[in-house]
Amino acid sequence: MTGISTSSVPQKSEAPLGRDDLARLVARDIAPGSFVNLGIGQPTLVSNYLTAEQDITLHTENGMLGMGPVAVGDEIDQDLINAGKIPVTELPGASYFHHADSFAIMRGGHLDVCVLGAFQVSAAGDLANWHTGAPDAIPAVGGAMDLATGAKDVYVMMTLLTKDGKSKLVPSCTYPLTGVGCVTRVYTDKAVFLITGDGVRVRETFGVTFGELEGLMDIPLLAG
Repeated sequence: MTGISTSSVPQKSEAPLGRDDLARLVARDIAPGSFVNLGIGQPTLVSNYLTAEQDITLHTENGMLGMGPVAVGDEIDQDLINAGKIPVTELPGASYFHHADSFAIMRGGHLDVCVLGAFQVSAAGDLANWHTGAPDAIPAVGGAMDLATGAKDVYVMMTLLTKDGKSKLVPSCTYPLTGVGCVTRVYTDKAVFLITGDGVRVRETFGVTFGELEGLMDIPLLAG
């Protein structure tokens, strides 16, 4: 956008962020004491970077509060998994409950943050993450609709560009929607975006300048 100063948008690294660095960034941004759900896929990595000092309580929709990091080696118990069927650990005080009770937590507004993957996010915060509309694709919405509408804040983790170089942050979603106006932040390998009432703000960039980022996208961006 011509005439807008970009000095308030720091470029934090010379290269785009990898999956683990992005997960570490999301973990750092979650407020202490929050109740959080981590979606299937890339968001699961966030659990590995939460600190004890943050006192975050992780919820998984298959019926657990107090989930710890992903289990490795001798920690693996195939009866202790998250919603993505990945073996996880449990923290002191962890609890288990019926699937219906788990969805009551989600739908009742008891989660402060959920972190989800996405195929597309619109400039208005609409989320599309369960189906591309391709005739041979297998739809898998799971609890994403409940999380998207029930959590107080919805963070999305995704690569900014598709394999053919098109932005996944779009003027409007072309894939079936999961939720409308629900996304508050988008964490990507190239930038962190804040979805606000004024528009899409760029908080920081990775491996690109603000100007270069504008050239990759079809939506107006606000600096800072």
